[in-house]
Amino acid sequence: MLYLITNRKLIAKGSLSEVAEAAAKGGVEVIILREKDLDFHELFTIALDIKERIKHTKCKLIINSNIEVAREVKAHGIHCSYEYFIKEAPKFPGEIGVSIHSLEEAIEVEKMGASYILASPIFETQCKPGAEPKGIAFIKAIKEKVKIPVIALGGISLENGREVMEAGAQGLAVMSAIMAAKEPYEVACRFKDILANTNQGK
Repeated sequence: MLYLITNRKLIAKGSLSEVAEAAAKGGVEVIILREKDLDFHELFTIALDIKERIKHTKCKLIINSNIEVAREVKAHGIHCSYEYFIKEAPKFPGEIGVSIHSLEEAIEVEKMGASYILASPIFETQCKPGAEPKGIAFIKAIKEKVKIPVIALGGISLENGREVMEAGAQGLAVMSAIMAAKEPYEVACRFKDILANTNQGK
């Protein structure tokens, strides 16, 4: 599975909706709309636009944090932080993904009903400066203990994607690699090729 986490501030060319559409056509299977600074109306408007643009692709839309927007646009799911998930135990008629940063957190959120986890940071990333990279051993450790899909995040690139998948991840989550690309469609296609050539990604 190929996930795109949005950050419109990284965009090299075009609008957020245009990049999302290009990525979906290139093979991104899940878009996590993560624009925390937008209010309800702004996020709702963008979410509707993206959903309309990707409706003829196999890509699904997940909303980060804002359950109200997710419900209104009938998103495929929501994504939330570990802290929010543990405290609020959100209910949603779709997938509920959770970001985790330790094996213990992964085990806990699976027990509480998470649909999938984003495990990070695997490698150094400018999106989270100062965060200690956990390496592919982190993926292997989680895979031994949990059964829900493990999606790798943090410094994922075309150069290291295959290594991550071979460690047992069921998918790759990228942000800057696609959001900052001048040709997001082409980059998405190349990531999709990596997934197609690994057993886990099929």
